[in-house]
Amino acid sequence: MTITLYELAGADPDVRFSPFVWRIRLALAHKQLDHDSKPWRFTEKDAIAFSGQGKVPVLVDGDRTVHDSWDIACYLEDAYPDRPSLFGGDGGRAGAFFVKNWFETQAIPHVAKLVIADVWAVLDEKDKEYFRTSREERFGKKLEELCPDAAATREALAKALAPMRQTLAGQPYLGGDAPNFMDYVPFAAFMWARCVSNEPLVADDDPLAQWRERMLDSNGGMARAAKCAAAA
Repeated sequence: MTITLYELAGADPDVRFSPFVWRIRLALAHKQLDHDSKPWRFTEKDAIAFSGQGKVPVLVDGDRTVHDSWDIACYLEDAYPDRPSLFGGDGGRAGAFFVKNWFETQAIPHVAKLVIADVWAVLDEKDKEYFRTSREERFGKKLEELCPDAAATREALAKALAPMRQTLAGQPYLGGDAPNFMDYVPFAAFMWARCVSNEPLVADDDPLAQWRERMLDSNGGMARAAKCAAAA
């Protein structure tokens, strides 16, 4: 059975930048599961209409179709229990669910402000109007007005990431001695920035930058090897 993952792509089909898709790219690498990858763009709703919704990631595994990054991670964990665990047990799954909800509410809004204009710049022309219109309606501002003070936004992000920084002071990964889905959720946002922008998110002397480097080299360096529209 072939696993297929639909991934958000830019004008260059090899630039895959969605933070939610990156969670699953990392999960598949962690589980050592081969898969086919299909580039997808915002305006190609028909291509994933079979999933019953209009967003990626979408994973197809035989006769199973799963969407939403958390649901896909749980599916992979349960469907392939003989492969390396994404969570390390029920307690780890609960912890990863907390990390997901914490990061999405406390950190991703700051990351989005820093990179959203760069996302627009790497899109295929057919996606640009859709992306601008939908995001400006969502935020009530033009893309270029979302981050009037990048330094202040970086400072706010640094404060939001304090729990990660404190945790990583005592262990190399959020998952302990090796990365797991607790790490993949925040690291996917770092890959979002790396793939579309020159925005590093954290300063070079921040302990989180050292964790980022370890994550880039994890799973055989698959994240470091990913094609990016800009070098971060």
